[in-house]
Amino acid sequence: MGSLGVLFALTESERTRLLACEGDEEVMALVGEVEEAWDGPRVCELDKAWDALHRCLTDGRLEFENGEFPLSHVVLGGRLLLEDDDYVACYADPAQVRAVAAALEEVDEEWLRGRYAELEFEEYEGARGEEDLEYTVCFLPGVREFYRRAAKEGRAVVFTVDQ
Repeated sequence: MGSLGVLFALTESERTRLLACEGDEEVMALVGEVEEAWDGPRVCELDKAWDALHRCLTDGRLEFENGEFPLSHVVLGGRLLLEDDDYVACYADPAQVRAVAAALEEVDEEWLRGRYAELEFEEYEGARGEEDLEYTVCFLPGVREFYRRAAKEGRAVVFTVDQ
């Protein structure tokens, strides 16, 4: 999964419509709409750092629902809406988003660096090392602020990545 990951904070209308979707085609169509809108304050680009970030916030593995809540829900946690050969979409509801935001307040650069150093990243497509670590760490403030804002506004969040 070496592709680009993005977090989207959903409006209430988008959230309601997304939860009413029946099947992958409807989910993809709605997620496509959300992506097309690309509303700056409601978007957090993770680029390729999402992979290492998820591993650091969980148990070092790139899996769905691994690690401990709430940090497990920052990237690949929550409800898996869609997983096919080309695309992944995961949904965190507003209560989960509030818990994630609170937990991220305790995650700082030193903590993230420690996790990166102590965990083994099995089947990691990135090139582990100082450059990769610096790249991953630089996304932490934006992720923290994104979840802080989404929680304050009572929004659900969708993480998407094309594979």
